[in-house]
Order: sequence, then C-alpha cells, then structure tokens
Amino acid sequence: MLHHDASATRAALPFDLLVPALRERFAGSCETPQRHVHTIATPGGSRMTSLIMPSWMPGRYYGVKVINIAPGNAAKGLPGLHGSYLLFDATTGVPLAVVDGTELTTRRTAAASALAASFLAREDASHLLVVGAGAVAALLPAAYSAVRNLQRVSVWARRPEQAEALATQWRTAGFDAQAVTDLPTACGEADIISCATLATEPVVHGAWLAPGSHLDLIGSFTPGMREADDACFADARVFVDTEEALEKSGDLLGPLSRGVVREDEVRGTLTTLCKGVATARRSPSDRTVFKSVGTALEDLAGAVLVYESSLSR
Repeated sequence: MLHHDASATRAALPFDLLVPALRERFAGSCETPQRHVHTIATPGGSRMTSLIMPSWMPGRYYGVKVINIAPGNAAKGLPGLHGSYLLFDATTGVPLAVVDGTELTTRRTAAASALAASFLAREDASHLLVVGAGAVAALLPAAYSAVRNLQRVSVWARRPEQAEALATQWRTAGFDAQAVTDLPTACGEADIISCATLATEPVVHGAWLAPGSHLDLIGSFTPGMREADDACFADARVFVDTEEALEKSGDLLGPLSRGVVREDEVRGTLTTLCKGVATARRSPSDRTVFKSVGTALEDLAGAVLVYESSLSR
C-alpha cells in the first residue's frame, strides 16, 4: 500500500490536472452514497464534526475519507480540518494507497469551485474576490486561474492582518493581489466572489452583488452555517454541487423554507453541467450562485489522480 503525505498529495494535484479530472468523474459513472455525519462533543462544551464519505467506480476503485472539522482549533493554533483517505481496489478490496485527506480536501474543494465557474462565470471574468483567509481560501486564485484569465485578486477577512498576509503570499506567486476592508464595495466590483468561511451568519449580501457576477459559496456545509443572505439567491440562477446541498446547507435551507427559492428553481448540479444537460448562463447579465457542500466523488477523483500519478513515475 502506497503512502502519500501532504507534500506528495499536493504535488500530484495541480489544478490544471485536478479540475479536468473532476469534470471527467462528474460526467462519468460513479456511485456515491450520502455521507455519514457525526457530532462529537469535546471538553469545554465545543463540538467536532466528523464526516465519513465513501465513493466507488464499480470494478475499478473504492475509497473512503474520514474528515474531522474542529472550529475551536484556531484558538489552539491548529488547522480546523484534518482527514485521511483510503483507496482500495473495488473488486478485490486490496488496499492501494493512503492519501493525505487534509490536502486532498482543500485542493478538491477549490477545484470544484473552479469547475463550477468554468460553466457559470462570464468568459471575461477577470477580478476574483476571496472572502476568508483559511486553507481553502489560499488556494482559490490558483484554482480559478485554471479556468479564467484572472487579472486582479482581492481578499477580505474578519482579521485584516490575515487578509494582508494572504495578499502578500499571492503577490509572491505572481498575482496582482490586494487586501480590502470595505466588503460591500469589493463585492460590487468583483466578477467572481468566492466565500470560504465557517460563518454562521451571512457575510455577503445580495444587495452588494453586481449584475453578471458569480457567487461561489464554499462554507455552510451544515444547517447551522451560513455565508449569504436571502437576497443573494433572489433573481439568481442557482446551482449546487450535488442535490445533498439542498438538505445540508444553511445557505439553502433558510431561503427554501422562506420561499425565496424553490427546489425546482435550482438550475442544475455539477453532474448535469458536466454532462451538458443543464443550461448555465443565458446572458452576460445573469447573476449566478454556486453552493457546494462537498462530495466523496471529488475525493475519489483526486485520490485516483494521486495514485495513478505515482504509478507512472
């Protein structure tokens, strides 16, 4: 059984390979049951969420990821997310590889947003605003660069010093990047707004968004989390990564319960987009929203890419 640590996993998953791998898997055959979600009490009254996420390609690969999210880790100087991935032969059950689940998760999450934007963002979209300063947020300019010609990157975070640090990091990588403190104005100027936070109350408001913009919502993977207010969804073309998002995300559960958007008004999933079934934009002035909660299909696609790249070396 091969072992791929964080460094090896990162090296095997450049976005110019990972985004097409996700597109191929969403358009192809794969069986992915709903995840198991467990809430685990921790000392001091806080809670950790543990996700168990299986997926398989019949006759080829079977994989399971265990991912643990502990929001209280920031105060301890630790990442909020830890995980590991086991890849097996889907016929014999033989273990093939262990892949660093934390690196896999952050990279496939950013890649899924980029994949959605390849359909939903305007072709001429060039200004990306990142809301948040965590591990996924840090990857977003590189991911989006695989699908759009970014000319400018802005970043906002609750702690301005974190936004400044991230902008500096991106400038070193060659992006024209700057930290911003006026979030409403920044949202109105951006072509793509990508939120990667653990917020429980709306951070972005629909009144701030310009016609033709694309809003990407990465956080809010539980009913108690929320990044966007109801107005973000009103009069927008709404898409999700999988139908599970309609049951799991606080960003959608609230607007659905209040009639702001109906389930039959959700225009498609990554599967229907990748298969060419869903219609993305109708005009450059359409405002689009993509809500993801993550799916084990993405993890499997990434883990297979890591494993097969090691065989070719």
